[in-house]
Amino acid sequence: MSGRRRDAEATGLDLYDAAAQDAADTVIARYSTSFNLACRLLGPRPRPHVRAVYALVRVADEIVDGPAASAGLTPDALRAVLDDLEAETLAAIDRGFSANLVVHAFARTARACAIGEDLVRPFFASMRTDLSTARHDDASHDAYVYGSAEVVGLMCLQVFVGAGRPHPVRPDPRLVDGARRLGAAFQDVNFLRDLDHDASALGRDYLGLADGRISREDVLDRIDADLAAAAAVVPDLPADCRRAVTAAHDLFAELSARLRRPRIEGVRVRVPDPVKARLAARAALGFAPREARL
Repeated sequence: MSGRRRDAEATGLDLYDAAAQDAADTVIARYSTSFNLACRLLGPRPRPHVRAVYALVRVADEIVDGPAASAGLTPDALRAVLDDLEAETLAAIDRGFSANLVVHAFARTARACAIGEDLVRPFFASMRTDLSTARHDDASHDAYVYGSAEVVGLMCLQVFVGAGRPHPVRPDPRLVDGARRLGAAFQDVNFLRDLDHDASALGRDYLGLADGRISREDVLDRIDADLAAAAAVVPDLPADCRRAVTAAHDLFAELSARLRRPRIEGVRVRVPDPVKARLAARAALGFAPREARL
């Protein structure tokens, strides 16, 4: 028997697990420099699991937001691919293995941190909404934000409280509320940042600004209230998670503040890299989340 075969037999699943985690890490590094920066502030216990969550979220998002369509997939084909990804994700959680490396990484995290079908299905339901709904009312906006963002916050919360524990942990209700509101704030900020692109390229209006049901200031006030509520519970998170959550919170608080400035049509609001670095350094030093405007 060759040395290569012996090594494969000795490290087979461990090697596959590591390759799956590397795949998840690569997705995040390629798609989100800001998130990757915040993730580095997580301790080694939750860090790989949070990356696995966001990698799956990103892959699903890319199915409905452009690359898959650019590859020539019809709307029906897009839905089939998304449905297949959901089915594979749920099956992998059940059996502990997937031939899809990103799904495998997520399934390992879901099994280790008690992320269940109750969080996975609403996420994919919101992703499917992007294939059929262009304009949202208040009810459909709230449902979409819950599935696309709040449950992602809840998945991360499950990681924060459950990673490395021998048994599932039920998060405190205050942390649950904080995770949901932070996710909602992130999503609404992104809706405002991508307003022009969503309208012109995708034909979508998530916020109802086009028909005047709500004003830009109303949305920003809601964002800042959500950020403030989330900031209040950051001290209750495990110590190896607080700095990363603070960095992410403060980045979006900065975006919210910049979104209140006079708008330049077609220009996506961003935070300059030196400001990002300053916010990350502030969080790394253990400062509390900055106050949002209320």
